[in-house]
Amino acid sequence: QVQLVESGGDSVQVGGSLRLSCLASGYTTTNACMAWFRQAPGKKREGVAALYIADGSTHYADSVKGRFTISRDNAKNTLYLQMNGLKPEDTAMYYCAAVVPAYGLSLAEREFDYWGQGTQVTVSS
Repeated sequence: QVQLVESGGDSVQVGGSLRLSCLASGYTTTNACMAWFRQAPGKKREGVAALYIADGSTHYADSVKGRFTISRDNAKNTLYLQMNGLKPEDTAMYYCAAVVPAYGLSLAEREFDYWGQGTQVTVSS
């Protein structure tokens, strides 16, 4: 059973930085796609960034390109989301998600089988 546990959410001011972590367990294959999604109050959940473990390819939503970086420490089975230049519109609950097995990169919510419980990010001006 794949389990995902997020951490690192916090309250920060505009322009600040945060690093979210997602500890994954329950699988060993590299044919997996991991991603970060977020959901703000009253809005639909949206994909933020994805990483395909087998080849390290990444994909970002236009709204975070150049500010957020997704990465993974394979030895620690941990996925990260480095967020710089935070804006009030980045305020949301952030979720880690995984597709196992996966054979490519995706940010389509419907394809993700496993989800963490979420970690809150609040950006204030």
